[in-house]
Amino acid sequence: MARHDLSESRIYEWLTGDEDSRMCDDIPESACHEQPRNFMLHLWAALGNKLADELSSARLVLPWLMGIIGAPIWMVGLLVPIRESGALLPQIFVAGFIRLKPQRKWVWVAGATLQALAALALAGLALWSSGSLGGSLVLLALVMLSLARGLSSIATKDVMGKTIAKRRRGTLMGWSGSVAGAATLAAGGVLILLGDSPGSLTLAALLGIAALGWAVNGICAARIEETPGAVEGGENAWDSIKLGLSLLKEDRTFLHFNLCRALLLSSALGLPYLALLGQQQSGSELSSLGLLVVVSGLAAMVASPVWGKRADRSSRGVMRDAAIGTAVCCLLGAGIAWLPAVVSEHIWPYALVYAALVIVHHGVRLGRKTYLVDMASQDNRALYVALSNTLTGVLMLLVGGLVGLLAQWLGSSALLLVLSATALAAMFSALHLPEAE
Repeated sequence: MARHDLSESRIYEWLTGDEDSRMCDDIPESACHEQPRNFMLHLWAALGNKLADELSSARLVLPWLMGIIGAPIWMVGLLVPIRESGALLPQIFVAGFIRLKPQRKWVWVAGATLQALAALALAGLALWSSGSLGGSLVLLALVMLSLARGLSSIATKDVMGKTIAKRRRGTLMGWSGSVAGAATLAAGGVLILLGDSPGSLTLAALLGIAALGWAVNGICAARIEETPGAVEGGENAWDSIKLGLSLLKEDRTFLHFNLCRALLLSSALGLPYLALLGQQQSGSELSSLGLLVVVSGLAAMVASPVWGKRADRSSRGVMRDAAIGTAVCCLLGAGIAWLPAVVSEHIWPYALVYAALVIVHHGVRLGRKTYLVDMASQDNRALYVALSNTLTGVLMLLVGGLVGLLAQWLGSSALLLVLSATALAAMFSALHLPEAE
């Protein structure tokens, strides 16, 4: 056991660059002692979660599922909004509930378990459902998956704040992103090998592996050593909403941060339209889509550890630089379509810009996550995360609908120019944020 602990400490010190694995800032001494072990469990949990996310992707795998079972096309359009917004919108309602739990890791475990069950349900639907009824059941399972994802998301950040010391969290999320990128790379390779028409049995197998990934996520969460915390201040949903709105009025930094985060949605919104532009120009073969998945995984593996270490020094600076990168990538993506056909009608230029935007998007995610965790205290972290995510979920629905209308009206290239301007606004917003203490 001692040798195992020693090995974990050495790996932890190599990953973080620490010479002393027991250096801590704002967590209890008992949590500090367990930090190397908890760090590795967080990494393994991230691997299971990301692999599951990729193999149940609402942008790729679930549309295939809808096509195979013969669901109406309009149902396919509901997949991404349900997947993304469903994970964010309800979080303010569960923040008070989580606050009543001395150990928040069990909420994380519950969320992972529900996601695993939802993935198993989707695997069963791939084998035994069809038509409108089958499509409706897929959407219901996706609602469950998305809501459970939101439950895990808020609990994960709260547990991280209690078990990983400040100035180590960005590094952890960076390495988590790198491990997740490897999982994405593997998933992309599988998609390329599958060809254009994967059968229902293959889809069921992919979704079964996704369920296994969330099972690994839940098991790792259960093994994390979390010191029981205070439970005072737990609120019901309405009280949480009122408290959250009062925080927006009283905490100007928190309000400013959420404005900057809203403007930084341009990186997330730009990715699918850049991929769509590449598809429109070069063709819709699955191999092209698989290539985008592969370059996405490679970009994540390279970018996340670098962004993570930078976020530990200045998460505000990461948000600023990522906003600049988003603006540049959106401009480049819009400009490719104007190049000669010998360039613009191949997927590679779009794949390269897509990879760059993925790198930048990881900077956005790591910068705002680290800033949010660091600016909040142990007592209000769950509420801050929940309120910020709920606001982002509302904005994602509203802005996503508006962006869709603009894309229909202006086209993908012009929309990328609009998103580039939004990213520049995010840069100026980040410049005026104070450093997170």
